[in-house]
Amino acid sequence: MRENRESTRKFREQRNMSRMVLSTIGALLLGGNPTLAQTDHAGANQPLSIDALLQIGSVVGGGFSPQWSPDGSRILFSSSFNSEGLVTVGINGGFPTRMPIDLGGTGHFLSSNDPRWSPDGKWISYISTKSGPPELWLWSVEDGHVVQLTDLGGRINSLNWSPDSRWIAFANDRYGGFDIWKVAVPDGEVVRLTDDVRYDVYPSWTPDSRNIVYDRLDDRWVDHEVLEISADGGNPRLIVEETDFFDYGSGRTFGYPMVSPDGNTVLFRSHRSGWINYWTVPIGGGAPRPIAPEDADQTYASWSPDGEQVVYVSNHDGTQDLRVVSAAGGEPRILVAPDMGVCSNPEWSPDGQNISYLFGNPVKPNDLFVVSLHDGQTTQLTSSTFAGNLGEALIAPEKITYPSEDGLTISAYLYKPANIQPGDRFPGILWIHGGPTSQFRDTFQQHVQFFAQRGYVLLLPNIRGSSGYGKDFEKMNNRCWGECDLKDALAGVEYLKTLPYTDPDNMGVTGTSYGGDFTMAGIGRVPPGTFQAAIAHSGEGDWVRAYFEDEMRHVKLWDYEFGPFEENEELYRRLSPVTGIPNVTTPTFVIHGEGLYPSSELARLFATELERHYKVFWHKAYSPETFYVRSRANRRQMLLDMLDFFDRFLKGKGGH
Repeated sequence: MRENRESTRKFREQRNMSRMVLSTIGALLLGGNPTLAQTDHAGANQPLSIDALLQIGSVVGGGFSPQWSPDGSRILFSSSFNSEGLVTVGINGGFPTRMPIDLGGTGHFLSSNDPRWSPDGKWISYISTKSGPPELWLWSVEDGHVVQLTDLGGRINSLNWSPDSRWIAFANDRYGGFDIWKVAVPDGEVVRLTDDVRYDVYPSWTPDSRNIVYDRLDDRWVDHEVLEISADGGNPRLIVEETDFFDYGSGRTFGYPMVSPDGNTVLFRSHRSGWINYWTVPIGGGAPRPIAPEDADQTYASWSPDGEQVVYVSNHDGTQDLRVVSAAGGEPRILVAPDMGVCSNPEWSPDGQNISYLFGNPVKPNDLFVVSLHDGQTTQLTSSTFAGNLGEALIAPEKITYPSEDGLTISAYLYKPANIQPGDRFPGILWIHGGPTSQFRDTFQQHVQFFAQRGYVLLLPNIRGSSGYGKDFEKMNNRCWGECDLKDALAGVEYLKTLPYTDPDNMGVTGTSYGGDFTMAGIGRVPPGTFQAAIAHSGEGDWVRAYFEDEMRHVKLWDYEFGPFEENEELYRRLSPVTGIPNVTTPTFVIHGEGLYPSSELARLFATELERHYKVFWHKAYSPETFYVRSRANRRQMLLDMLDFFDRFLKGKGGH
């Protein structure tokens, strides 16, 4: 344990200073900065400049759900316009208050600081790499002093406070695999509770703080056991098993098994119906049952404080609504039902009368809202489209479907330039999502907007293998990446060609991560002339080499989707994008982050092989990055480079 008493003095100074910056942060959050309102916006018929577009983003950042204070008076979240620092806002809105907490960094292996109030309201815990590896830290609400709570040197992937505020249970991989640990508050006594060779992750406490429930993954990350142990690590007991639920996030997709406030029932995610629904099971064991069965995937569930209801989000073709259902089951009540948009990250107020949530749509980034359980009224607490009328220049997509081979109907988002005139013909771009077990949803697509506003028609299809359409659809590209799902992409190209405003002779393809893989593979497998330009962002060109050099979660994914390498070597070689390079006729741009990771080298390898075979290609690695291009400065340059490439090969221009 390390304690920084100097931070107490700094806290008092910063607390006074915070009142001076309220108007600045409040303007950013609530739309009050007139200097940004007209920036680079030349009128409704003009595209946003790249700088104006890139400044549009959600004020709610950090990758975690906004947290209610234990007294229910305010909500804590990190703000992208406060350098991802923490702020609080009252439940009726108004100016936010900056929290003088130095979160430090999260590091490469940590996606969020995951700040949380202690149940007694005395502390805010968070994860930070400011002392080296990810560790747990505390910040005192009373006087602002800071405590480094752990010093284990491993990664932390999940945590929860005990209801009595005396302990934090967490998962840590100090000894090579994730185990459940606990640490005392505030003295930092650390106790290892499990030592299984399998991953033990996502711990939750029983209401009496006497037991811990958690998820244990099998070696393949496919099957799960929900287990209960005593708070000292003894008396392990199986509550329920969940099979055939592959978890690429080493437990993140399955998530926390949640104990009801009365301690009698556990709520957990299950794929057993063919859809990801929430099920309950008696904590003592017994037959599980779905709490709100439907042919849709459900996320973000939690018990109401009195245990009488469960809130969750339901996904229907990329539109996510907010629902509550009785803990006994029955017909759910839809609290927020957008025509197009995504509700996410709901959290109960401590009195159970309100639920906070995030909401955004294709022309509006996420904002923080509160909905009343009493009358269903919503209150918007932040305003991310803060830059005046910039949002008016954004293009709202159409949701369309088109037929593909094997009797499939593919859902997609269609973006087209504004104010199309008779006779206009624009190049088409097929944009493929990552994963491949992922999904385009009703969210703000910054990079897609950039090209739609510059004279391109874009189609974002949820090809076979996507999530959100049931387990059977999700498995349809197992063992056939870049082959069977390519049928859906080619059907998308044919759909684009039927549109009267699309140039059928100029078609491009692009995507990031699996979208980059797919692009690399597709250009070697399509008939000549299918695509006139391709951009592969952060794709890996060789599955054989990647299997032995890339990080473990990717290996688990390939084991699940292709089968173990030793038994399927020929399949890995055949599906590797690099195998099709001799057949490539499409000019190709390979882009990726310049990082010290095998993935970057595998992307570079693909470009090298294109060169070796005398193919027309561009290649650029952006630094400093990891494998993906994340920073605003590099994304800005990347978009300009991509536009140069597409303009040259799809519009016959030498630049933009």
